Amino acid sequence: MDRLASFGNDPFDKPPCRGCSSLLTEPYIKCAECGPSPFLLCLQCFTKGFEYKKHESDHKYEIMTSDFPVLESGWTAQEEMALLEAVMDCGFGNWQDVAYQMRTKTKEECESHYMKNFIHNPLFSSTLLSLRKTKDSRFAEGAIPFKPTDDPPRPTFDSVLSRDMAGYMPARADFMEEFDNYAEWDLKDIDFVEDDSDILRALKLSVVDIYHSRLRERQRRKKVIRDHGLINLRKFQMLERCYPKEVQELYDVMRRFARVVGPIEHDKFIESHALEFELRREIRRLQEYRKAGIKSFCSAKVYERAKRMREEERRKRTMLCDVLQYIQDGRACQQWLSKQAAIDAGITPAVTTITVSATGRRSAPPLNLTGLPGTEKLNEREKELCQVVRLVPGAYLEYKQALLNECRRQGGLRLAQARALIKIDVNKTRKIYDFLIKEGYITKA
Repeated sequence: MDRLASFGNDPFDKPPCRGCSSLLTEPYIKCAECGPSPFLLCLQCFTKGFEYKKHESDHKYEIMTSDFPVLESGWTAQEEMALLEAVMDCGFGNWQDVAYQMRTKTKEECESHYMKNFIHNPLFSSTLLSLRKTKDSRFAEGAIPFKPTDDPPRPTFDSVLSRDMAGYMPARADFMEEFDNYAEWDLKDIDFVEDDSDILRALKLSVVDIYHSRLRERQRRKKVIRDHGLINLRKFQMLERCYPKEVQELYDVMRRFARVVGPIEHDKFIESHALEFELRREIRRLQEYRKAGIKSFCSAKVYERAKRMREEERRKRTMLCDVLQYIQDGRACQQWLSKQAAIDAGITPAVTTITVSATGRRSAPPLNLTGLPGTEKLNEREKELCQVVRLVPGAYLEYKQALLNECRRQGGLRLAQARALIKIDVNKTRKIYDFLIKEGYITKA
């Protein structure tokens, strides 16, 4: 098979002629002394005695052709390869299409030759059986393979399922938009002609090599996506949620290294880390029990119940401290405490009213200006304004100077102009504007 691998029908499988850079067609010449990369020449360049670098015209050579029988007389190696490629393209059993693609054999000849030499041949059948056993053993530890008889989903364009699968079309095993989708544009205007100079021909071949590298990268990305199950992103995210938060963070960090290892190795690494996390957490819990003097699991249950009660009490005290921090009205605080005491005693509390703002929300406490920069530059009325509107002195002085400059430039200032000049809450802007008008700093337009 190694010998036949270089005799494919596809001319792109072989390097071009080193003399004229044309695609090689059989028969062609291979230098037997130049290496390790094959030095190939077409018949025209060989007859002209083409020489290049270390290659000389008197070197030993081999005539490369696949015009010889392999399995039985009447079928050349080139026709054998053409038959296998046609079966791969058209599918097993479509012998009419296979014969049409080959053009040298009839439908009956293709079917009988393929069944005789590739299906019922003991040599090939044993090889295929061993390959199938190897494949089954490899899949035994991994995911369930996709069965060709299953009908894959066919999401419509721009549907929710299509967006979730990133445009992947399972029926074609392809994406609607490929990686580096416009890589073919660089080749659309390239044409190899005989009168091209060596530099121009080398540049064109370099462009083709770059295109081939892009195709390889595209196939590599597809393989990573398929192997690791990254097509259905929503399903993949749901599987991640089964891990603790710390393991999910590791999953996000290590996802970029999934392309280096296989999917099974990557999943085993994450699962082993999750197991390690669970073991460490269990060890810390047992160490906590030992530190508390607990020697039995029955005592551990009592300890956990008491611990939860302590946490609940601590949470209630923290909530009460937060409430008392923001309630400045002593009367409202006393009413709230009386209500909570009545609830704890099982008595229906009397309906009390706590002062709220006109919008139905509790008003915020005044801003404490102690230690804030710029406070010493404010008078008492300006300090009171900053406390009510909860504006730091530095920002207030900046807004005040901007409004004064605009009023001095235009001879007056309107509220709409002030709001356009100061990009803060409109209610705060109105209070600042009214204060400056009242104090005589600015005048209305």
